[in-house]
Amino acid sequence: MSTGHGSGGFAARVQAHFDAVAARVLSDLVAGEELTINVTAEETLFVRFNSNRVRQNTDVEQINVSLCLQSNGRTVEKSRTMSGDLESDQAALTRLLASCRDEALSLPLDPDQVPVVNNGVSIEEFSGALLAPEDVVPSVVASATGCDLAGLYAGGVSIRGNRNSKGQSHWFATETFVLDYSIYNGPKAAKGCYAGSTWNASEWATNLERTKTLLALQSLPQQDVKPGSYRTYLAPRAFSDLLGMLNWNALSAAAWKQGRSPFKKLAEHETTLSPLLTIEENFSVGLTPRFNSLGEVSETHLPLISGGVLKNLLVSSRTAKEYAMVANGACAEESPRAMDVSAGTLDEKDVLAALGTGLYLSNLHYLNWSDPVSARVTGMTRYACFWVENGVIAGPIKDLRWDESLYGALGSKLMALTSHTEIDPAVDTYYRRSLGGSRTPGALIEGFTFTL
Repeated sequence: MSTGHGSGGFAARVQAHFDAVAARVLSDLVAGEELTINVTAEETLFVRFNSNRVRQNTDVEQINVSLCLQSNGRTVEKSRTMSGDLESDQAALTRLLASCRDEALSLPLDPDQVPVVNNGVSIEEFSGALLAPEDVVPSVVASATGCDLAGLYAGGVSIRGNRNSKGQSHWFATETFVLDYSIYNGPKAAKGCYAGSTWNASEWATNLERTKTLLALQSLPQQDVKPGSYRTYLAPRAFSDLLGMLNWNALSAAAWKQGRSPFKKLAEHETTLSPLLTIEENFSVGLTPRFNSLGEVSETHLPLISGGVLKNLLVSSRTAKEYAMVANGACAEESPRAMDVSAGTLDEKDVLAALGTGLYLSNLHYLNWSDPVSARVTGMTRYACFWVENGVIAGPIKDLRWDESLYGALGSKLMALTSHTEIDPAVDTYYRRSLGGSRTPGALIEGFTFTL
């Protein structure tokens, strides 16, 4: 085991570098100007596997800084990559600030500009026990001997930092890994994900065995399922896929005010969801920083839905100013960053018996709103999905399209939530490793509608 590949040193080095370049550019401000500075950085080992062999490996170290300049009622934001050389980066940010000033001269006034204020100082650092770089490949490959495994391992330290001209300073560093993988038997596949801050060989072996079991079940005779409504169990990752639709305007205060919210009836208390459903933003899990790009710090726990009743929409400061609301630390997109769904009472060992006859879905994909006004979502089943008869898995199904209203699936049709929950981490690597994710139980739903 290792605490990464120099991750502690990398975080300290980036923090010192950021403090120095930020201090320099802040000292260049003139009257009528305020500045917010954000840094994103990572030191990550990426290893891509195919046929249980290494296809590609890359060690990435990168630092990106963005400036948000407020100049006489106008707002300009620009960003650039840092080289790591102090003198060079200080000069680069000085030029970037000058570019912001030039652009501000041609812009109209920003009517909903949020004043720069001091939201305090915070430091959060989460250290991990990751595999040493030289141990990653043998630790994955040896355990998966005999499997056709494909996937991506990404492990290292991720950093977010924030400073502004009013003296605000926030710092977040976390050391994590994620192994997002699938195993194949010809055209059939089962998907797994092992993630955390401490690599545990026993946990990885258990995770892989569970995925192998799902793949083996696909050797049973394929079941022909006709379009219709069926009792359906969504495993935690599938339920996380479904709840991911809440990121698309459902809990956004701006979307509600502008008439674009799929949860308009919920927000206006015309309806409720199931009393079994409680959702909050929970930053204590450590998946993402509490501060947003303005440096505003969210409460550690922010209730969103409690017992099926909407408690809070996500309100950014810009929305709060435009619509005379109270901001609650939401990001500009007003989507959940650390969604935590409370567990229920259904034991994992009792899931098949409770399902009886119906569908067991491990994963969903291609989700989209089919009718936002009624919160209807459509999508496809994916990977290890099965038909169950009398509490016994009968066999795999072909991919099915489904179409269901969240008012039903999360409301009167929600029969039970499992007592176990799983973290579904963000696995996107566009530009850089993503932070965030969700923690969800499995869900048993009556009359889930399949259309094709």
